[in-house]
Amino acid sequence: MTAPITQAVRGQPKPEIAETVIEVRDLTKRYGRNIVHQHLNFDVRRGEIVSLVGGSGSGKTTLVRQILGLERPTSGTIKVFGEDTATIDPAKARLMRSRSGMLFQHGALFSSLSVFDNIAQPLRELGKIPEDLLRDFVMLKLEMVGLPCKHASKMPAALSGGMVKRVGLARAIALEPELLFLDEPTAGLDPRASDEFVELISGLHRALGLTVVMVTHDLDTMVALSTRVAVLADRKVLVAAPVEEAASVDHPFIREYFLGLRGRRALQALPVERRVKLPPAALAAATSDTEPS
Repeated sequence: MTAPITQAVRGQPKPEIAETVIEVRDLTKRYGRNIVHQHLNFDVRRGEIVSLVGGSGSGKTTLVRQILGLERPTSGTIKVFGEDTATIDPAKARLMRSRSGMLFQHGALFSSLSVFDNIAQPLRELGKIPEDLLRDFVMLKLEMVGLPCKHASKMPAALSGGMVKRVGLARAIALEPELLFLDEPTAGLDPRASDEFVELISGLHRALGLTVVMVTHDLDTMVALSTRVAVLADRKVLVAAPVEEAASVDHPFIREYFLGLRGRRALQALPVERRVKLPPAALAAATSDTEPS
């Protein structure tokens, strides 16, 4: 399912990288004795697509939840659009939330609501939107994610996994946010559906001028979309840089993640001008069963 918006913006430049819109400083997050983040620093600039990668339990989703204000840090500061999330007043916090959208890993659709009502839910929370205008908004969002309007009356149980993700994405962009958070956007999709979803995200990034923060384990998705990759390990962000630079950092997790067989295969799909910046180990044959030492 190729969305018309993807075709319309094909060949257009990506949004320009501009000012910092997310600033995390000296962040520590504890659950009892378990320390997830310790003195973590992280920035995202307007127009970027930043991928958060790391091993299981490294705190990728926990970091996103804190940025969104769903959890409070144990210590440290988080600023979004220049506002400290710990001290912002409720009215400003509500406005700031409307500037962000979130696609959850499994869509997180309300099972008792139709596709139409799931997408309309953020708009209805605003109130005072006439029903005829609301319908136009919802149908536009469906079209933007490449779903025919005939699916609006369906219930989530009648949708495929790929369609659930598209409806979840339509809901995430319902309020035309500036920030879009994606949690494992291609997890559970077959290769063709995954490629189409990556193309859709890229198209929306260009068309809407989005800033995207994406949690992913999918190396192909990360390489295809990322402006920068932030690697979480040892309770902090080890490096936040273009993928060819991140892969050059000498750390056990980075060697295992980027320079293994799957990592090399993904990295070798980079354009030639970026491939030349990769470490030599990343250029080893990606069809070999022998892992680099």
